[in-house]
Amino acid sequence: MNAYGTEVRHKALSLLHSGARNADVARRLGLPASTVGVWLHRDRARRGELPVARSHECPRCDGRALDTKAYSYLLGWYLGDGYISQHPEHRAPSLRITCDDSWPGLMAECERTIRAVFPDGSTCRARKIGCHDIKIYSTHLPCLFPQHGPGKKHERTIALAPWQQEIVDAHPWAFIRGLIHSDGCRIINWTTRLVAGERKRYEYPRYFFTNKSDDIRKLFSDTLTKVGVEWTTLARGSDPFNISIARKASVALMDAHVGEKY
Repeated sequence: MNAYGTEVRHKALSLLHSGARNADVARRLGLPASTVGVWLHRDRARRGELPVARSHECPRCDGRALDTKAYSYLLGWYLGDGYISQHPEHRAPSLRITCDDSWPGLMAECERTIRAVFPDGSTCRARKIGCHDIKIYSTHLPCLFPQHGPGKKHERTIALAPWQQEIVDAHPWAFIRGLIHSDGCRIINWTTRLVAGERKRYEYPRYFFTNKSDDIRKLFSDTLTKVGVEWTTLARGSDPFNISIARKASVALMDAHVGEKY
């Protein structure tokens, strides 16, 4: 249902076709910038102007070379903040990775990684409130991400295919980085201790990973264990959605291979 009416949409598209920017059209017509972006995107789809990857460009179907390290990182991003969608007006499904605007460096790295995994594709950014979706279209997205399916990830089984597990085993830190960059963080905790009768404050770094999916948390924790990182489950109330990494040696490993968001 179009909450703004067909006349408003046509007026917005007319302004866009004349060269006006999305943000200017949104301000002029009192619309959310995201709505204007969706209208323009759908209009481009109807006109056949959206990029579509050629059907033979698939590592799974016909053996095209795959940057496995980049794929391991992208797989982590996908399991955290990614999804695949198919709009009736589009000729191919789209992969969308949501990136917070607070971390422009990660957004750029995510986009570079998508291009490394899909070297013949074309990425674009869709603005949302406080974030952007990094998008690419390809008819073979379900081949590379067989975890795609109906419903939310935490409401269905998420398991890696054997060939995906081989890639993660070969590049475990890339996979961990992708998961942390999507659903994790590095923070500074603090506590106080009584030393010689005086209470002193101590600060220490800590990593968290938060995801509702039991399967995704297990993929993360199993990979941590394989690279020698000690972890614990931290429940908020009755929900064990958080994995914590706080031991000094394990945090040092994470700092060496993952680091802070940027």
